[in-house]
Amino acid sequence: MSQTRSHSFSFEFFPTKTDAGHEKLLATARRLAEYKPDFFSCTYGAGGSTRDRTLNTVLQLDGEVKVSTAPHLSCVGDTKAELRELLNIYKDAGIQRIVALRGDLPSGMGMASGELRYANELVEFIRAETGDHFHIEIAAYPEMHPQARHFEDDLANFVRKAKAGADSAITQYFFNADCYFYFVERVRKLGVDMPIVPGIMPITNYSKLARFSDACGAEIPRWVRKQLEAYGDDIESIQAFGTQVITEMCEKLLAGGAPGLHFYTLNQAEPSLAVWENLKLVR
Repeated sequence: MSQTRSHSFSFEFFPTKTDAGHEKLLATARRLAEYKPDFFSCTYGAGGSTRDRTLNTVLQLDGEVKVSTAPHLSCVGDTKAELRELLNIYKDAGIQRIVALRGDLPSGMGMASGELRYANELVEFIRAETGDHFHIEIAAYPEMHPQARHFEDDLANFVRKAKAGADSAITQYFFNADCYFYFVERVRKLGVDMPIVPGIMPITNYSKLARFSDACGAEIPRWVRKQLEAYGDDIESIQAFGTQVITEMCEKLLAGGAPGLHFYTLNQAEPSLAVWENLKLVR
């Protein structure tokens, strides 16, 4: 199987808290840059808690590593003035893509404290402030946002975000390709025709993955859970099995019409590249 440039491939990082972590992030980014991804993205902590580190990381990846980089921008906890300042900094630096999110609520914050409460409002704000300068990505949840009341409500929220002026979407990670195809089918019927790129999480550590997946609403299929549990502390077997599972899912996604893949790297190169090599992605 070989994919061409008609597909979009990208990698996501998170800003680190230490200088050593930041150097590792840059080394990982330089390694992944060799594969000519369409862009990198960089996350934004709950309530904007990594605001400055996200900004610095984005500017360094874009300016020094020379890969177009999309900052995550969330409206939880930020005023319009603060958001406007960030948008102007990114625009002046030549950043052309933004991932627009409501954002996670910081611990203890019962509801959004910023002037904008929902992602659709942030998309509208970015468009009003900057016109068509930015390509705006939004988040999609094939298995439903963990805080949504029900699936139909979540679909309506997605459609609202999309029609507010977004260009494309990246999904939360999942391990069942069928849930992605069903989500895409549903939103197409609701009038959304933008590219929806699957988010891909390589499997490297079962206990951490299980905790994170439970928190964000990503279901690990029972047969995958049971096999990973059976490996215990055998990291090599966990990673080999994980790579096989993710590769087969990505093959199904691309064969079924997914417009590309967005890898959640957790600031590591090799897990994503193991899948990349299996897929024989041509860049």
